[in-house]
Amino acid sequence: MISQYLGKGGMIIFEAFSKSHLDYVLKNEKVGGPKDLGSLFSIEEIKEDFPDYDFLVLEETEIELNEGLFHNGTGSVIRCVAQKR
Repeated sequence: MISQYLGKGGMIIFEAFSKSHLDYVLKNEKVGGPKDLGSLFSIEEIKEDFPDYDFLVLEETEIELNEGLFHNGTGSVIRCVAQKR
C-alpha cells in the first residue's frame, strides 16, 4: 500500500470514478470509465483504506468530461486530498 512509502505529513491526491458513475455510463456510454463496480470507489471505502489520514478534501462530485473520444459527457468522481498522521 502507498502508506508504507509516505512519512508523517505525506500527502495523497487523487481523483477516481465513483460507484454512482455506473448510472452515468448507462445514460451515455461515451462518458467512459470502468463498467464494473469493483473498479469504482466510494467515500466509505476510501476512509477504510486510509484510516491513518486526515482528509482535507473527500468529496463525490459531478463533472463534465471532454477528454478525447472515450471520455465525453457528465460523470461522477471522488476527489481526495489526504495527509498522513
